[in-house]
Amino acid sequence: MSKKPVYIGADVGSSRTKVAVLDADKHLLGYAIKKSGTDFTATAQECLENSLKMAGVEHKDMVNAVSTGYGRKNVIFANDTKTEIGCHASGCFLYFPKSITVIDIGGQDNKVIKLDDKGRRTSFKMNRKCGAGTGAFLEEMSARLDIPLEEMDGLAAQSKDMVKLGSFCTVFSATEVLENIRHGKKIEDIVKGVFFSVIRRVIEMDSMTENVVMTGGVVAHNPYLVKMAEDMVGRKVLVPEHPQLTGAIGAALYAMDSAGK
Repeated sequence: MSKKPVYIGADVGSSRTKVAVLDADKHLLGYAIKKSGTDFTATAQECLENSLKMAGVEHKDMVNAVSTGYGRKNVIFANDTKTEIGCHASGCFLYFPKSITVIDIGGQDNKVIKLDDKGRRTSFKMNRKCGAGTGAFLEEMSARLDIPLEEMDGLAAQSKDMVKLGSFCTVFSATEVLENIRHGKKIEDIVKGVFFSVIRRVIEMDSMTENVVMTGGVVAHNPYLVKMAEDMVGRKVLVPEHPQLTGAIGAALYAMDSAGK
């Protein structure tokens, strides 16, 4: 029997791979986040090694592992796979055990998941057909504006006169952004407009319940985006300590459940 039993969750997204290590009391002991790249298997393995090291445990301490996400079938150390919707739901409910609406802004898609006060899923909506309102959309816009992605949040916060983008479409929005630059609009006002279009796109996917939780890498790196969401829904938005890890944490919780913990 392992001296320090741990449960592993791997969330292999199209953009980033995340691995979380939980102990039997559901505490996060270690984690790793890395660009998924072209070799999902190798990236997941590297994240596993780094997260085990951070947790101070070894391979022999692993009781069970579950994978989720776009590349979930590429994770060789996982004993089972689970859907992204289920993993994000359980990962959020661990930190906010009440009736919640989860907004997850991923690299290539958005999810809006509603849970009741028992953590049961009552509805979900997913946008996979269009890149607008995703991390990929922000990356495209940062390239068009020729500013680093990590500087966009600070710029949006400085805006005094937001430029509203009329189009939801990534292609049309890019054209609109260039037009605004040509007309001498300030970069920070354009960036805030880009942020606004992301938030509006996601919030319009479904109605919001009283408790709104935001997760995903876009949320993790852009706190001003959360503030804009709060202004839009008219109340405080909940954000977990590690918003990019909720899917991986949820997968680790499934690993715990199926191990009979």
